[in-house]
Amino acid sequence: MNDIDDSQAPLLDHLIELRRRLLYSVVAVAACFALCFYFSHQILTFLLKPLLAAGQKRVIFTQIFEAFFVQIKVAFFAAMMLSFPVIANQLWQFVAPGLYRNEKKALFPFLLATPVLFIAGAALAYYVTIPVALHFLLGYQGNLGGVEQEAMPSIENYLSFVMQFLFAFGLAFLLPVLLMLLELAGIVTRKQLVGARRYAIVAAFAIAAVATPPDIGSQFLLAVPLILLYELALIAIWFTEKRRAKRDPATDEVSEVDDQTI
Repeated sequence: MNDIDDSQAPLLDHLIELRRRLLYSVVAVAACFALCFYFSHQILTFLLKPLLAAGQKRVIFTQIFEAFFVQIKVAFFAAMMLSFPVIANQLWQFVAPGLYRNEKKALFPFLLATPVLFIAGAALAYYVTIPVALHFLLGYQGNLGGVEQEAMPSIENYLSFVMQFLFAFGLAFLLPVLLMLLELAGIVTRKQLVGARRYAIVAAFAIAAVATPPDIGSQFLLAVPLILLYELALIAIWFTEKRRAKRDPATDEVSEVDDQTI
């Protein structure tokens, strides 16, 4: 029984620590949600700017409670993005004590790069891809055989449309982080990633076809950055291999054959 008690004590400590970190994260999300809900009109106005720039001056809501729930969704999505640094920090505080010093040094840059890359992807979607997609999709308005065809998007549908783009591009820009973590964990090697380049290109266009509207312009605006990010990850992995080889050549050998063009 003493052995069982000894084995349960660390687990209980971990659960208590996990509860504390989750509580801090929930409090951070709740505080950010309250702030974002107060400014939800301004945030929604910001999200509507691409629609206004595309020539659409009017949105509707088809249910009595739709406009209110749109503000709730806007505030929640904005709160999740605003509170992400706190959530990431709490996750790091929970995981870090169980890592070796070299593991901490290896993972910490990825933790910093994640929000930067996500924001970069979301910015590309907001300033470039969404306007292109809106101009294409709203271009079907006009006279159709004597009948006037006019777009009347609802505010909830437009919000879902924008969020789909923002999260698709934001998550797509995390590709270098994912590939470098997989390589660091020993799941894949740079040589394997180089060999899979043609499949990665096909996968990039497949992801773009699913995550964007059916116009070719929007698909290229996601597929091309995905391919470039894949190549960027290969270059970054090559540099990390070189650095590991210089630090510990006995255990981290890099073959001359493997130093082919990335």
